Amino acid sequence: MTEERKSKTVGTNRKAWHNYEILEKFEAGIELIGSEVKSLRAAKISFKDSFATIKRSEVILFNFHIAPYDKASHFSHEPERPRRLLLHRREIRKIQAKIEEKGLTIVPLRVYFSGQYAKIELGVARGKRKYDKRQAIAKRDADRDIQRAQKWKR
Repeated sequence: MTEERKSKTVGTNRKAWHNYEILEKFEAGIELIGSEVKSLRAAKISFKDSFATIKRSEVILFNFHIAPYDKASHFSHEPERPRRLLLHRREIRKIQAKIEEKGLTIVPLRVYFSGQYAKIELGVARGKRKYDKRQAIAKRDADRDIQRAQKWKR
């Protein structure tokens, strides 16, 4: 019997969409300890400068900040500790082959709960140059102007 899992988004990395061109997305589980899960459910996270890398056939997430849970005892977690991501070996090999290309990196895009499990959406990305960012902003502004004009036309 298949069970539909509800997914609740905890946070999204909006800067990643601005600073990177996302080429491919992957879903991974996150290895967490108890107080991290509580803090994650309260959405006390920050994506600032976070990235993932592959070491010894494991994907490790760095600089992903999960605030300490205020009701935890003195056995609380370290906020920016490296966290292991849970992926199948073939997915890890596929990601590794992609990032060996020039200029590609792994960035977290979104954190969410799928049922009771904490998941993270990773993106294999290429950094945008300054002129690419300006083009994207100009296109967004033009689209917004077109939408306004169509709205008043009706």
